[in-house]
Amino acid sequence: MNKVVANADDAIKDIRDDAVIMLGGFGLCGIPENCIAALVKKGPKNLTCISNNAGVDDFGLGLLLKTRQIKKMISSYVGENAEFERQLLSNELEVELIPQGTLATRLQMAGMGIPAFFTPAGYGTEIANGKEVRSFDNKMYLMEYALHADYAIVKAWKGDRQGNLVFRKTTRNFSTSMAKAGTVTIAEVEELVDAGELDPDQIHVAGIYVHRIFQGINYEKRIERKTVQIRK
Repeated sequence: MNKVVANADDAIKDIRDDAVIMLGGFGLCGIPENCIAALVKKGPKNLTCISNNAGVDDFGLGLLLKTRQIKKMISSYVGENAEFERQLLSNELEVELIPQGTLATRLQMAGMGIPAFFTPAGYGTEIANGKEVRSFDNKMYLMEYALHADYAIVKAWKGDRQGNLVFRKTTRNFSTSMAKAGTVTIAEVEELVDAGELDPDQIHVAGIYVHRIFQGINYEKRIERKTVQIRK
Protein backbone atom coordinates (compact mmCIF):
# COMPACT_ATOMS: atom_id res chain seq x y z
CA MET A 1 0.00 0.00 0.00
CA ASN A 2 1.32 3.43 -0.96
CA LYS A 3 0.72 5.72 2.02
CA VAL A 4 2.66 8.72 0.72
CA VAL A 5 0.62 11.67 -0.55
CA ALA A 6 1.97 14.81 -2.17
CA ASN A 7 0.96 17.41 0.40
CA ALA A 8 -1.53 18.48 3.05
CA ASP A 9 -4.23 19.25 0.51
CA ASP A 10 -4.16 15.66 -0.74
CA ALA A 11 -3.98 14.29 2.80
CA ILE A 12 -7.20 15.99 3.98
CA LYS A 13 -9.09 16.05 0.67
CA ASP A 14 -11.92 13.77 1.86
CA ILE A 15 -12.59 15.53 5.18
CA ARG A 16 -16.17 16.80 4.96
CA ASP A 17 -18.58 18.83 7.05
CA ASP A 18 -19.45 17.36 10.49
CA ALA A 19 -16.25 15.31 10.75
CA VAL A 20 -14.72 14.47 14.13
CA ILE A 21 -10.99 15.22 14.04
CA MET A 22 -8.18 14.69 16.53
CA LEU A 23 -5.22 17.05 16.20
CA GLY A 24 -1.96 16.22 17.93
CA GLY A 25 0.53 18.39 19.76
CA PHE A 26 0.90 19.97 23.17
CA GLY A 27 0.05 23.65 23.23
CA LEU A 28 1.55 24.88 19.97
CA CYS A 29 4.37 22.33 20.17
CA GLY A 30 4.15 19.64 17.51
CA ILE A 31 0.83 20.68 15.99
CA PRO A 32 0.09 19.65 12.37
CA GLU A 33 0.54 23.14 10.92
CA ASN A 34 0.27 22.13 7.26
CA CYS A 35 -2.95 20.15 7.69
CA ILE A 36 -4.59 22.91 9.74
CA ALA A 37 -3.80 25.42 6.98
CA ALA A 38 -5.20 23.00 4.40
CA LEU A 39 -8.43 22.61 6.39
CA VAL A 40 -8.82 26.38 6.56
CA LYS A 41 -8.42 26.54 2.78
CA LYS A 42 -10.73 23.60 2.04
CA GLY A 43 -13.39 24.92 4.41
CA PRO A 44 -15.26 21.95 5.96
CA LYS A 45 -17.80 23.18 8.54
CA ASN A 46 -19.33 21.95 11.80
CA LEU A 47 -16.18 20.14 12.84
CA THR A 48 -15.70 18.52 16.22
CA CYS A 49 -12.04 19.00 17.13
CA ILE A 50 -10.28 16.99 19.83
CA SER A 51 -7.03 18.57 20.98
CA ASN A 52 -5.15 19.28 24.17
CA ASN A 53 -5.77 22.99 23.63
CA ALA A 54 -7.49 25.35 21.20
CA GLY A 55 -4.48 27.14 19.76
CA VAL A 56 -4.06 30.91 19.92
CA ASP A 57 -5.94 33.63 18.07
CA ASP A 58 -3.83 33.64 14.91
CA PHE A 59 -2.24 30.20 14.90
CA GLY A 60 -3.06 26.53 15.30
CA LEU A 61 -6.72 25.69 15.88
CA GLY A 62 -7.32 29.38 16.43
CA LEU A 63 -7.33 29.68 12.63
CA LEU A 64 -10.26 27.24 12.35
CA LEU A 65 -12.10 29.02 15.14
CA LYS A 66 -11.64 32.34 13.36
CA THR A 67 -13.26 30.96 10.20
CA ARG A 68 -16.11 29.42 12.26
CA GLN A 69 -15.36 25.92 11.03
CA ILE A 70 -15.43 24.34 14.50
CA LYS A 71 -18.77 23.40 16.04
CA LYS A 72 -17.40 21.71 19.16
CA MET A 73 -14.06 21.64 20.99
CA ILE A 74 -13.03 18.75 23.22
CA SER A 75 -9.95 19.94 25.12
CA SER A 76 -8.22 20.15 28.47
CA TYR A 77 -6.80 23.70 28.23
CA VAL A 78 -8.13 26.73 26.38
CA GLY A 79 -6.63 29.71 28.19
CA GLU A 80 -4.63 31.37 25.40
CA ASN A 81 -7.38 32.10 22.86
CA ALA A 82 -9.55 35.22 23.10
CA GLU A 83 -11.72 34.22 20.12
CA PHE A 84 -12.40 30.86 21.76
CA GLU A 85 -13.53 32.69 24.90
CA ARG A 86 -15.77 35.01 22.92
CA GLN A 87 -17.47 32.16 21.05
CA LEU A 88 -17.93 30.16 24.24
CA LEU A 89 -19.48 33.03 26.20
CA SER A 90 -21.81 33.91 23.32
CA ASN A 91 -22.96 30.27 22.96
CA GLU A 92 -21.52 30.01 19.45
CA LEU A 93 -19.26 27.10 20.35
CA GLU A 94 -19.94 23.86 22.19
CA VAL A 95 -17.12 22.95 24.57
CA GLU A 96 -16.30 19.80 26.51
CA LEU A 97 -13.48 20.41 28.99
CA ILE A 98 -11.73 17.25 30.16
CA PRO A 99 -9.00 16.84 32.81
CA GLN A 100 -5.73 16.37 30.97
CA GLY A 101 -5.05 12.90 32.35
CA THR A 102 -8.58 11.79 31.51
CA LEU A 103 -8.21 13.09 27.95
CA ALA A 104 -4.95 11.18 27.52
CA THR A 105 -6.46 7.98 28.91
CA ARG A 106 -9.61 8.23 26.78
CA LEU A 107 -7.37 8.40 23.72
CA GLN A 108 -5.23 5.49 24.92
CA MET A 109 -8.30 3.34 25.58
CA ALA A 110 -9.59 3.98 22.07
CA GLY A 111 -6.30 2.79 20.61
CA MET A 112 -6.35 -0.31 22.83
CA GLY A 113 -9.94 -1.23 22.00
CA ILE A 114 -11.18 -0.73 25.58
CA PRO A 115 -14.61 0.98 25.51
CA ALA A 116 -14.61 2.62 28.96
CA PHE A 117 -12.73 2.97 32.24
CA PHE A 118 -13.17 4.45 35.73
CA THR A 119 -11.25 7.43 37.11
CA PRO A 120 -11.56 9.55 40.27
CA ALA A 121 -10.68 12.73 38.34
CA GLY A 122 -13.64 15.10 38.21
CA TYR A 123 -15.82 13.41 40.82
CA GLY A 124 -17.82 16.00 42.75
CA THR A 125 -17.47 18.62 40.01
CA GLU A 126 -19.48 19.67 36.96
CA ILE A 127 -17.47 17.16 34.95
CA ALA A 128 -19.39 14.38 36.70
CA ASN A 129 -22.81 15.57 35.50
CA GLY A 130 -24.66 12.77 33.73
CA LYS A 131 -21.89 10.21 34.18
CA GLU A 132 -22.06 6.85 35.88
CA VAL A 133 -20.44 6.83 39.33
CA ARG A 134 -19.21 3.77 41.19
CA SER A 135 -17.43 3.16 44.45
CA PHE A 136 -14.26 1.06 44.57
CA ASP A 137 -12.59 0.51 47.96
CA ASN A 138 -14.66 3.36 49.43
CA LYS A 139 -13.53 5.83 46.76
CA MET A 140 -15.80 7.30 44.09
CA TYR A 141 -15.00 7.01 40.39
CA LEU A 142 -16.53 8.31 37.17
CA MET A 143 -16.97 6.13 34.12
CA GLU A 144 -15.40 7.68 31.04
CA TYR A 145 -15.71 6.40 27.47
CA ALA A 146 -12.89 5.89 24.99
CA LEU A 147 -12.51 8.78 22.58
CA HIS A 148 -12.56 7.93 18.86
CA ALA A 149 -12.44 10.17 15.77
CA ASP A 150 -13.06 9.96 12.05
CA TYR A 151 -9.58 11.40 11.45
CA ALA A 152 -6.47 11.67 13.60
CA ILE A 153 -3.98 14.25 12.31
CA VAL A 154 -0.49 14.31 13.84
CA LYS A 155 2.88 15.87 13.12
CA ALA A 156 6.07 13.86 13.68
CA TRP A 157 9.76 14.62 13.42
CA LYS A 158 10.54 11.75 11.05
CA GLY A 159 8.51 9.15 9.21
CA ASP A 160 9.07 6.54 6.54
CA ARG A 161 7.04 5.56 3.51
CA GLN A 162 5.36 2.74 5.43
CA GLY A 163 4.02 5.22 8.00
CA ASN A 164 6.35 4.50 10.92
CA LEU A 165 6.76 7.65 13.01
CA VAL A 166 9.39 9.14 15.32
CA PHE A 167 8.51 12.10 17.56
CA ARG A 168 10.74 14.49 19.48
CA LYS A 169 10.30 15.22 23.18
CA THR A 170 7.07 17.06 24.09
CA THR A 171 5.51 16.43 20.67
CA ARG A 172 4.94 12.79 21.69
CA ASN A 173 2.48 13.88 24.36
CA PHE A 174 -0.94 13.25 22.79
CA SER A 175 0.05 12.48 19.21
CA THR A 176 1.17 8.89 19.78
CA SER A 177 -2.19 7.98 21.32
CA MET A 178 -4.23 9.94 18.77
CA ALA A 179 -2.48 8.15 15.91
CA LYS A 180 -4.00 4.90 17.20
CA ALA A 181 -7.49 6.28 17.87
CA GLY A 182 -8.56 7.61 14.47
CA THR A 183 -10.42 5.69 11.80
CA VAL A 184 -8.06 7.39 9.32
CA THR A 185 -4.70 8.62 10.59
CA ILE A 186 -2.82 11.34 8.70
CA ALA A 187 0.81 12.15 9.54
CA GLU A 188 2.83 15.11 8.37
CA VAL A 189 6.55 14.85 9.05
CA GLU A 190 9.56 17.13 8.94
CA GLU A 191 11.61 14.44 7.24
CA LEU A 192 10.30 11.58 5.10
CA VAL A 193 12.69 8.67 4.58
CA ASP A 194 12.63 5.32 2.84
CA ALA A 195 11.49 2.19 4.66
CA GLY A 196 14.29 0.68 6.72
CA GLU A 197 16.08 3.96 7.45
CA LEU A 198 14.52 4.44 10.88
CA ASP A 199 15.96 2.62 13.87
CA PRO A 200 13.21 0.13 14.90
CA ASP A 201 13.98 0.79 18.57
CA GLN A 202 13.25 4.51 18.11
CA ILE A 203 9.85 4.19 16.40
CA HIS A 204 7.02 5.59 18.56
CA VAL A 205 4.05 4.78 16.28
CA ALA A 206 4.04 1.75 14.03
CA GLY A 207 3.09 2.25 10.41
CA ILE A 208 0.09 -0.09 10.74
CA TYR A 209 -1.79 2.80 12.39
CA VAL A 210 -0.97 5.40 9.72
CA HIS A 211 -2.96 5.66 6.49
CA ARG A 212 -1.45 8.77 4.85
CA ILE A 213 1.91 10.48 5.26
CA PHE A 214 3.66 13.43 3.64
CA GLN A 215 6.63 15.71 4.20
CA GLY A 216 5.53 19.08 5.53
CA ILE A 217 7.01 22.47 4.74
CA ASN A 218 7.56 25.91 6.27
CA TYR A 219 7.05 25.03 9.93
CA GLU A 220 6.87 28.07 12.22
CA LYS A 221 7.06 26.13 15.50
CA ARG A 222 5.64 28.94 17.60
CA ILE A 223 5.32 29.02 21.37
CA GLU A 224 2.38 30.55 23.24
CA ARG A 225 4.34 32.88 25.45
CA LYS A 226 8.04 33.62 25.73
CA THR A 227 9.27 34.32 29.25
CA VAL A 228 12.87 35.24 29.96
CA GLN A 229 14.71 36.13 33.11
CA ILE A 230 16.01 39.67 33.38
CA ARG A 231 19.74 39.65 33.87
CA LYS A 232 20.92 41.51 36.96
